[in-house]
Amino acid sequence: MKITVIQGPNLNMLGLREQNIYGPMKLEDIHTQMENYAKQSNVEVEFFQSNLEGEIIDKIQECLGESQGIIINPAAYTHTSIAIRDAIKAVQIPTIEVHISNIYAREEFRQKSLIAPVCAGQISGFGPFSYHLAMVSMVQILSEIKAMQEAQKQQEPKQ
Repeated sequence: MKITVIQGPNLNMLGLREQNIYGPMKLEDIHTQMENYAKQSNVEVEFFQSNLEGEIIDKIQECLGESQGIIINPAAYTHTSIAIRDAIKAVQIPTIEVHISNIYAREEFRQKSLIAPVCAGQISGFGPFSYHLAMVSMVQILSEIKAMQEAQKQQEPKQ
């Protein structure tokens, strides 16, 4: 199983920007923790970060046939990008939206996610631990899908 983690704009600045909101942890540290959990779960994980909407869309599309799950923090694009939403919907890969801050406790314009309705779920407000929760959730989702597929194969008539 492979999970692709897609990070949106300004997340490369974690540890430097607005530590009162995002904390002192750097993106590389978050990725290291996710990678450690992935290894324990026998899952491959790939990381991608871009400040450009089109590159994020390209990466989502590249996941088709390559990844079984996507964890995405679209950052500011959460509230503005119909294109990212459409890409997630098009690939039909289980996707979890994740945010470090509680977007519902912030400015009004940040409280609406265009992405959440096309995702399996959304995790927000737990700081960097939000990513760990997303990894645990995605591994569970993918395990359930695998179990369902195996059960369906066993029910197929033998020829």
